[in-house]
Amino acid sequence: MDSSDGRTILVVNGPNLNLLGTREPATYGSATLADVERDAEAAATRHGVACRFVQSNHVGELIDAIHEARDDCSGIVINAGGYTHTSVALRDAIAAVALPTIEVHISNVHKREDFRHHSYLSAVCEAVIVGAGIHGYVLAIDHLAQRLSEQS
Repeated sequence: MDSSDGRTILVVNGPNLNLLGTREPATYGSATLADVERDAEAAATRHGVACRFVQSNHVGELIDAIHEARDDCSGIVINAGGYTHTSVALRDAIAAVALPTIEVHISNVHKREDFRHHSYLSAVCEAVIVGAGIHGYVLAIDHLAQRLSEQS
């Protein structure tokens, strides 16, 4: 679905998420990135909004996509992968565009290594969804769509 009225949600996936389904299935499950996109698109369609998807293993590409979102998107769902714990630049991009942003993590990062317990992004995100598997993306889309409905 494409939307020119700003009712588009940018779904950002960071490094290694292109390997979903094969990467550490005990932690991330067997669902693929295509499954994530299919579920997110279905959720968006139910709410009459569109999704635009970007996945990159390069932080600059993610930042560029976030900057572009300010022109035609009404919100962002982001799973920044390892950049969550390392990238002040990604945090600053989210803050700069001032769009409601939901941070998503497939696994419960708080049950994992200590370095995963800190997020540079959480402070500039409206909500954080952790440990709900790929359903977290659907929850994030539902939340942003609800927010859009309340604003219109």
